[in-house]
This record gives sequence, structure tokens and C-alpha cells, in this order.
Amino acid sequence: MSGAVQTGWASSAGPTPPAPARSRRRWLLAATVAWAVLLAALTWTSVRDDPPTVREQRSLDQAGPVVDRAVGELARAAGATRLLELGPARVASGCRVTPFADGARLRREVAVLAPTGTEQAVLADLAERLPTGWRAGVGPGLAGPELRADAGEFVAVEGRPTTDGRVRLVVDTGCRPVGSGYSPAPSTPAGPEAAALTAALRALDRPGDAAPELVTAPCPGGGLVRSVRAAIDPGPSTTALATLAGDTPILDQPPVYAYRTGSVTVLAEVGPDAARLAATVGCPG
Repeated sequence: MSGAVQTGWASSAGPTPPAPARSRRRWLLAATVAWAVLLAALTWTSVRDDPPTVREQRSLDQAGPVVDRAVGELARAAGATRLLELGPARVASGCRVTPFADGARLRREVAVLAPTGTEQAVLADLAERLPTGWRAGVGPGLAGPELRADAGEFVAVEGRPTTDGRVRLVVDTGCRPVGSGYSPAPSTPAGPEAAALTAALRALDRPGDAAPELVTAPCPGGGLVRSVRAAIDPGPSTTALATLAGDTPILDQPPVYAYRTGSVTVLAEVGPDAARLAATVGCPG
């Protein structure tokens, strides 16, 4: 008789067979389909209900009103005595939103008086007057002080001196889908800026050189800031404007000359190759 001790009995049925591979594949397939359906539902809900989260999702027609309001905020911050001119909207096409999609960018400019030596102080004062949510600040740049701010909806604001008694503020959308495109504000009846421009053109003996262009932006408290601009033949001297300025221009750094008449600021750039005039009325109040 053997002395070995048996500690248990092997099952007569043998080892438990592994789960069929086919069942595991079916389970994985069902889980994958369920996950895909859930992901599609979440994506559809997000597209329907959630605002875009990156610039490339907002088209130019959506960004246009933000740009126009930002120009109005800059005009208000500058005040009537420092605001020189609104630039027209410039749309540049041909940029790339993605490697496979074309886009365009919208830019608008605001020129503000900043006599030489005061540029940083002017930019700092502008930054303080802008909305808190813009997080505006002034710091050193490659060519002098720079203002940077965020007007919202991925619209950037930058400001730099131009070395001729002005700072140029630029509102820029960056490259984004065109959508239905930028639509400028409809034209409005002429105001005192038109009469001031006409007087300046007559003083320069250029009364019929070009049809004036009206540029506007909405002021934060209502109303419009307005600039009327005209390109003229080069050649005349800005000294002819001295009588309109009352011999007290606010800026006299050739070829740039500016003065105020009533509520209007008149800006002239008269060079040998190009010349233009602008008359601007700031935001009311």
C-alpha cells in the first residue's frame, strides 16, 4: 500500500474552458459602438449649445462687431482732445486657418495724439481708461513702449508710437474663416466733420480732388465716433491751414499737421508723393 497522501480529488469534468473568443469580440464591438454613439451625441450637443473656444471657430462676420466696438472703446479712452483719426476697415484675404482652409483677417486703426517724449505716458493713460476685462498693459517693445490688450472673442489690440507725434492703435482679428464676411456700418448723414474737411480742402486749393470717405464706430455710451477722409494730389503746403488752426496747431511735425476747430480735429499728411486729410469727431460726452 502506498504511503502517499491524497489532499483532494481532481474534478471529473476537467479544467474550466476559457470564454469563447467570439463572445469577447462581440462585447468589444458593442462597447465601441456605444462609445461612438455617445461621443457623437456629446459633439452635436457641444456644437449646438456651447460657444466657440478658439479664434479659428469664429468667422469674420462674427468678429466684425467686436472690432467695431473695440474701435469705439479706443476712441472713448483717447478723448476728443487726443483722438486724431479712425482708419478704415482693412480685410486681407489669403491667410490659412488650417493647412486645408483659407481665411482672412480684419484690421482697424485709431491714431491718437502723443507729442514726442510723451508716448509711454499716453499709452499708459489709454490702458487705464480701457475696460478692466481687456487686461490692458504697457511694456517695452522692440521700437519703444507698446500697449497690448484683449478686446474679447480673440480680438487683439496693440498700440505703438509712430515717431511723428502720434501713437497708432491697431485692432486685429487674426486669421479666421470668412463666413459671410465683414459688413461695415451703414453710412450716416454728414456732420460737422464734413464741413471742417471741406474748409481744409479749400484752404489747400484742393476742393474737388476726391470723394470723401466716412468711417465710423459705435461709442460705448451710444452715438458714433466719425472720421471723414480724403486723398488729395500731393504738393500743397500745410502752412495754408494755419489760418484755420488759429496759429495754434496741436501737432506740427512735417509732413503731419493737426488742429482743432470746434468739436472737430483735422489731420493733414502732405508729402511729395501722397497727401490726405481727415476730420474727426469723437464720442459724445
